[in-house]
Amino acid sequence: MKFNTFFVAAICAGALMTSCDYRMNDHQLKFTHMTLADGDAYAFFQVVGETALDGVKYAEYAENAGDAKAAEVAAKVKAYYNQLLPSLDSLATENRVDFPIKGIPQGHADTDTTAVDSVANTQQVAHANFDYVQHAQHEVATVKERLKRLSRSTNGGLKDFAKNQYDMVSHLYTEIGGKEDAHAHH
Repeated sequence: MKFNTFFVAAICAGALMTSCDYRMNDHQLKFTHMTLADGDAYAFFQVVGETALDGVKYAEYAENAGDAKAAEVAAKVKAYYNQLLPSLDSLATENRVDFPIKGIPQGHADTDTTAVDSVANTQQVAHANFDYVQHAQHEVATVKERLKRLSRSTNGGLKDFAKNQYDMVSHLYTEIGGKEDAHAHH
């Protein structure tokens, strides 16, 4: 009887000791799809990543569209996104976030060549009336807002990244014609 009690107690103690492994956090991160980023940071990678990837494609299109103002804005926006993407990728790797986020549509597909002529003409007219400058201002404002939110993160690396990038994106925003809110710094 004593042997059975001792045997059961030893098994319970062994199970308890192995479940309190100090490396469990690493194993959990390695074998599950957990990240070191909180919800706001994950949303940041999702929104800003998609915006930057699409922004480069839109900027390339706007540079070749023929409008001088749009081409100037596109060059500035493209330069910002091109410097942002590698640092965003390395930051995502540090925080164990897959980047670009899986499931986000990557860019916009070109028009289907088998489309009916009237549909193709409608799409061409829509692209001709596309106001790239306004679109770029909106997208840069979105990135700016996400960086502002990320600067309040509890993760020190993310917070530092956001503060450094926020100054750059604010400068870009005013450079491309965006209006700074006079009461934003209260």
